[in-house]
Amino acid sequence: MPSIEKLPLFPLGIVLYPSESLPLHIFEERYKEMVGSCLKGDRRFGIIYVHEGKLADVGCIARIDRVMKEYEDGRMDILVTGESRFRLNEIYQEHSFLTADVETLVEPKIVLNNDMKERAITQHMRLLELAGRTLRPSVYEQVDNVSFILAHNSGLTSDQKQELLELISEDERIAYLIRHFEALIPRIEQFEEVRRKVQSNGHIRDFPPA
Repeated sequence: MPSIEKLPLFPLGIVLYPSESLPLHIFEERYKEMVGSCLKGDRRFGIIYVHEGKLADVGCIARIDRVMKEYEDGRMDILVTGESRFRLNEIYQEHSFLTADVETLVEPKIVLNNDMKERAITQHMRLLELAGRTLRPSVYEQVDNVSFILAHNSGLTSDQKQELLELISEDERIAYLIRHFEALIPRIEQFEEVRRKVQSNGHIRDFPPA
């Protein structure tokens, strides 16, 4: 697998996926130094999920697209895009920020079951519908790994997002999302049904009048 030496690391309580755009506000001195160094080089650093002080094993390379705003005190707002996933090999503390030797993860060449893919997309569209979101079927088209598109707004916890990131193949991730949707959507539908009944009643009989 291709490797990268001394990749700057940015531990965060969020998970970045390949092709995902993410705005970041950089305010800590060590990360102002890190971003400044990246802007002078190849503009890449690694976002790695941290939970209860422990770094995950797998992260995602982020490339700085642009600096959206610079402040007088050195803070900045940047926009990054996720590239390939990576696995940590060795971590270094040679600067104010961490760096690491990493190996990028290569997707295995597996033919994805189209029925499973369409099932996951249909479930995702239903979830967005329940959330009152505008449906844009075009977002699922012409993407290498639709699982990462689905996972952006699928009601996953941060830990679940990390679990999905660590799954090696697209079919594993699609199967994971299908199981998640099958558990989540009925609960939301049940909640919506109760809400509609309360609204249609106009009042709740057991409550005293105002």
